[in-house]
Formats: sequence, structure tokens, C-alpha cells
Amino acid sequence: MSSTEPIQRRKLYQEVLDRLMERIRLGEIPPGAQLPSERELMEFYAVGRPAVREALQALERSGIVEITHGERARVVVPSAERLIEQLAGGARHLLRTQPNTLEHLKDARVFLEVGLARMAAERASAADVERLRSRLAEHRASLVDLNQFLERDMAFHREIASIGGNPVFPAIVEALFSWASEYYQPLVRAPGVEDLTLREHERIIEAIAGGDPQAAERAVREHLTRANALYRQVSGGGGDAAA
Repeated sequence: MSSTEPIQRRKLYQEVLDRLMERIRLGEIPPGAQLPSERELMEFYAVGRPAVREALQALERSGIVEITHGERARVVVPSAERLIEQLAGGARHLLRTQPNTLEHLKDARVFLEVGLARMAAERASAADVERLRSRLAEHRASLVDLNQFLERDMAFHREIASIGGNPVFPAIVEALFSWASEYYQPLVRAPGVEDLTLREHERIIEAIAGGDPQAAERAVREHLTRANALYRQVSGGGGDAAA
């Protein structure tokens, strides 16, 4: 940083936030422990209640503390789901304001899920395959209540991601799916799309059950990258159907 740059003014809550973060980082306030009360923090840092509350709210938004009405804030260990959830609002806003981002998100999803399908085919146990078949049965049953169809679709893909045993993967798969769900939703009920999706899911299961990584990769890639001409033929319009 140049010595000639102006000194940036900081809000009081940012100072409180930084100091609390340092205490948490050093283990002075470990996971599971409660933070001092608002009044104690006000006295300790010689600041007003608004600065303390804003700092605590920033910690909560970051998934570092949990605030329950009537209790002091408590330090938590953020889960993969909670960390990725923090990005949801910004991701959806980006998709709405810059539609081209949707294509980037689709590419990222294909890249991730193709790799996860290979891993699943290499590692899946009989119990894993049985869970996949259960997710498919639930998905098929949702044909009588299409409000559930997209949710069951996501659950199937999340189940594949869970097979590797890394909790980050299913959280990312669900996030990528849910961020773009408003773009998929209008086409889920298009005649023919539901049956096509279910057939493709069944093909993915058979590849994983057969321990064939290449077939699993191919089945997922083809499932997620159907030709746009086929989408238009099935849905009667542009865009993508449920996957």
C-alpha cells in the first residue's frame, strides 16, 4: 500500500467485528461457547449498542455465530450447506441481472456432476445403489404432484454427490441446482419432459450399479447437455427442462 494513499475510515462495528473474530480465531471463544452479552461487549470495547449488534449480525450472516432470541450469541462450526447458502442471494441476483451467467453455471454443473458420477460408479456400495433407486421411485411418484417433481429431481442428483463421502459436493450440487431452479421450473411440466428425465436417471443408476465409470460419465453428461433442438421439441419453447 502506498504511503500517500488516504487512510480509510472504518465504522465502529467493523472494529468490534475484527476483534471478536480474532478472539474466535485464537480459540478464546471456542465453538459451542457463548459470546459475552451485548452489555459486556459495549463496556469492553467502549462502543454503543448499535455497533455491537451490527457486528453480531455480520457474524451471523457469515455463519460464524448463531443468535437465538433471548440468549447470547453462540459460536458455531459452519456446515458446507450454511457456507454455500450465504452465496444464494447474490448468485440469484447475478443470474437475473446477467443472464449469460446461467450458461456458465450450467457448464460448472456439468463439469462437477460428470466427475461425481465417475466417483459414484467407482465407489458405490449396494446400499448406495439402493438409495439411488429409492430416490428414483420417489421422483417417479411425484408425477401425480408435479409441484414436487423439481425437488425430487434435485434430491436424486444430491444422492449421487453424497456417495463420495465429501459433504461439500452435495451442498454444491444442491446450490447450483437451486440457484437456477426458477429457470427450470416453467418447463418441468412440459409434456414428455418428465418421462425423459426419469429414463435418463434410470440409465445413470444402471451405470453406477454396474461399476462402469465411463458409462456413468456419459449418461450424466448427455442428461445435462441435451440438445437445444430436443428441448424446443419437447417443451414447445426455448430453454432447458428439469435435469
